[in-house]
Amino acid sequence: MAVHNLAKNFGSLQAVRGISFQVPAGSIFGLLGPNGSGKSTTIRMLCGLMRPSAGGGQVLGLDILTRAEEIKNNIGYMSQKFSLYEDLTIAENLHFFGNIYGLTGHQVTARCAELYTRMKITGRENQLVGTLSGGWKQRTALACAFIHQPRLLVLDEPTAGVDPVSRRLFWELLDGLAADGITILVTTHYMDEAERCHLVALMEDGNLHAFGTPRQLMAEAGMDSLEDVFIDMATGGDVYRQESR
Repeated sequence: MAVHNLAKNFGSLQAVRGISFQVPAGSIFGLLGPNGSGKSTTIRMLCGLMRPSAGGGQVLGLDILTRAEEIKNNIGYMSQKFSLYEDLTIAENLHFFGNIYGLTGHQVTARCAELYTRMKITGRENQLVGTLSGGWKQRTALACAFIHQPRLLVLDEPTAGVDPVSRRLFWELLDGLAADGITILVTTHYMDEAERCHLVALMEDGNLHAFGTPRQLMAEAGMDSLEDVFIDMATGGDVYRQESR
């Protein structure tokens, strides 16, 4: 994944202001920033859902300007708002999404069997999703997003409202997917999760404030945690003012 001077304007509003970065395949990439910083607009452009006003980029080796439809077919998306059918079972949800992505009956059955184990949802296949706890729901949603074996997963605050134990298990699953070469773009407001990302981009007011590994960003800011770096940026602290000069 790589973008070059990517920008998006809505009339006189500059939502994204010429950002550039590159993320190797198999990386967990954290896109961080306060609300209104341009994260969602950036994600929409990367997913082929919105055409940039300027600049360009490649996702999975596909040009975001000319091959948007192919990009859409090769990504899995998990929204912040739980979007599965709560009156269907785990199995029924997985079969439904598998069919949407064009998998045959045999293919869906085989993928479900694999995902029950991989996402640690074995034993609840026939339980209604609406009766599951938050952690089980999130793992089921991740399984549905990954049913068609996409090479890129886009996760929008996937663990919001989930307990710490379930969050840890969820991130262990993400580590396993990345180890298999799946690229993961994730947004989160949990800085302990952000520190588990391989690469992090900090956005503010449509600008790319910082990009690098969590350790690099903390070292450059002279701070002990990524949360301190994030708060300094979001509040216009000393480090942010120095870098903006």
